[in-house]
Amino acid sequence: MFGPATAEAVKRFRHDHWFRPVASSGGGSGSCCRRADDDDGPAHGRVARASGGKSGRWTSRVRGLPEFAGELPVATLAEEILTEGSRRFRALVTSAGNPVLSTPNGRQLDKALAKLDFMVSVDFYLNETTRHAHLVLPPTSPLEHDHYDLAFHVLAVRNTARYSPALFEPEPAQLHDWQIFSELERRLGKRSLKARAGRWLRRRLGPRGLLDLALRLGPHGAGFLPWGKGLTLKRLEQEPHGVDLGPLEPRLPERLRTRDRRIRLVPEGLPGELDRLARRLAEGAAQPAGGTFTLIGRRQVRSNNSWMHNYPRLMKGEERCTLLMHPEDAVRLGFPDAGENGRPRALVISRVGRVEAPVEISDEMMPGVVSLPHGWGHDREGVRLQVASQQPGVSLNDLTDDRRIDPASGNAAFTGLPVRVERVGRR
Repeated sequence: MFGPATAEAVKRFRHDHWFRPVASSGGGSGSCCRRADDDDGPAHGRVARASGGKSGRWTSRVRGLPEFAGELPVATLAEEILTEGSRRFRALVTSAGNPVLSTPNGRQLDKALAKLDFMVSVDFYLNETTRHAHLVLPPTSPLEHDHYDLAFHVLAVRNTARYSPALFEPEPAQLHDWQIFSELERRLGKRSLKARAGRWLRRRLGPRGLLDLALRLGPHGAGFLPWGKGLTLKRLEQEPHGVDLGPLEPRLPERLRTRDRRIRLVPEGLPGELDRLARRLAEGAAQPAGGTFTLIGRRQVRSNNSWMHNYPRLMKGEERCTLLMHPEDAVRLGFPDAGENGRPRALVISRVGRVEAPVEISDEMMPGVVSLPHGWGHDREGVRLQVASQQPGVSLNDLTDDRRIDPASGNAAFTGLPVRVERVGRR
């Protein structure tokens, strides 16, 4: 987000960098958002009407995994596409995502997406997922639409509000995310009078109108009185660095959705998982034998997500898609330190797949544990990521197992995966 003081500098950067032939920049395609805190005074209003988090009202078709808040675990997506039946998933819409690299058993999902009758992707990248789309709808870039933060203020320690205007006007044919989804909803949504009226109103107001309405009606808002002194969007626009509305204030037990306003420390279904957890911890405490290891993932500051690998500045420096291994394990398996010929390479094998990665010896790892970073694996055919394809790495989720789930929720167990590691020699 940028205020007027830095707008010109950003425009110069954009001109100098974005239009170089070898450059390729990336960013999230978030739309204009409204924020909600867990405190006494979010700028746009309280969120006491949030979902109560109901679960298990229905299950997936193939494996019977429970839904949560109307959503199914992503571990079941591929099988719901590949398994024949009257309710087989035949179409898919993705938005600013790359599930082939971010969901368990990514190779299986890769195959499944190719079996869809129709797929639409709202994205401006042809990545490992969107390459399967029959139709790609590119939205405006992050600097071509305004922004009002929602997600990161959940982590805030003070109540603030900030609006960031767009720095560049989009081309006439470009659409914002909200316009794309609004049109998809108009064509595919319910046809009742109430539904059509709601769509018309939301489109008429747009994100700016909805944000102004939320600010006015929130606890710090001006309402609709001409002499009101609270927040409106127009007043917030006059504060390019945002406004500080004070420290967060307690909202418990008011925010609790339980009848007695008490937190359920042991909700229904959890007690039965305690014995399983005890057994799992006991098994994990055993020293791995031979080439058997526990695989964990990791996030890196400069490659937090897959799209960041397509930005040249973030890809500078040493190779980062490496298999971290404790020195004792490296000696036991015969992995030498990196030399003139580069790092030694290892073959990592799980139930669902295998990848080959360079080994980085590090005492930051526990003996018996190895680690691969998240978001790599840009070597699929049809990917058009000019920078990322030069350092493709391997995908951690070509190893993670869609059958390893947390039974209570159905969510995939992305970490603590049993694998076998073998040396394949130097590069």
